[in-house]
Amino acid sequence: MNKLIYLWFAVKTVFCTCEPDHRINDFKKVRSHYKIKKIGKLPTVANESSGLARGSNEDSFWTHNDSGGKPELYEFDLTGKLISTKPIPGAKNTDWEDLTQDQAGNVYIGDFGNNAAPRSSFDIYKWSIDQPAAEKITFTYSQQKNKAGSPKLPVSDCESFFYHQNNLFLFSKNWGKDKSVKLYQLPVESGNYVLTPVDSININTQVTSADISPDGKTFALLTYGKILLFGVENNMINFKKPLGCFRLVKAQNEALIFLNNTDMLITNEQGAVYRITYQ
Repeated sequence: MNKLIYLWFAVKTVFCTCEPDHRINDFKKVRSHYKIKKIGKLPTVANESSGLARGSNEDSFWTHNDSGGKPELYEFDLTGKLISTKPIPGAKNTDWEDLTQDQAGNVYIGDFGNNAAPRSSFDIYKWSIDQPAAEKITFTYSQQKNKAGSPKLPVSDCESFFYHQNNLFLFSKNWGKDKSVKLYQLPVESGNYVLTPVDSININTQVTSADISPDGKTFALLTYGKILLFGVENNMINFKKPLGCFRLVKAQNEALIFLNNTDMLITNEQGAVYRITYQ
């Protein structure tokens, strides 16, 4: 089964291009503006890096493993050297898929992976280094089951989110035949929520991570084979302003973070660390 999944993934990434996005959604061709360079190798303990957030200083970062991993964060520097390991009290790693954080230093851990659609409820853990235990935000999707009562893949799997102005913005992975990536908005307060899509866009690839630039003017979606950039107007997060798309085939891309308003850091499940620099 693992060999079949890897073969499917390899075929999808090889043939993943931005041409449909240029044609259908009017994304600009921006690959020539970006330099992509491998800068490090993740520590072996982070063998399935799936999310990124800022660490204890501006040159360190938190990451984690996905389903089956320990409920802990690993801090590393830009070369990939392990700095520290932080167990997250009160948290369980069912399927951690992404990280984000707010200006107060709280880290949000997205325990919402659902590739085979066995789950009906999802969690986000809110944690800071001085907390005795993580807080939990729980949610379901408003239309996550089909007529027969079984989970629906198009709306019940998410691997990416980011924080913006006291809200979390989640993006569906896009397993559906309609190729529609759905956007959800969720408050940061603990509670139980039911999510309904607030926007959607037609993208023929699976979204694995997301982040917003420090100035709040651009957000990026990482997929297995490309990065898509969107503009933010009037602090509204939606798909109305596609900016650019460029191809990025670096094995199984799973995590993205903005280093500044233009440059990004990427990690994949094979342990590589890449810097993407705007030129």
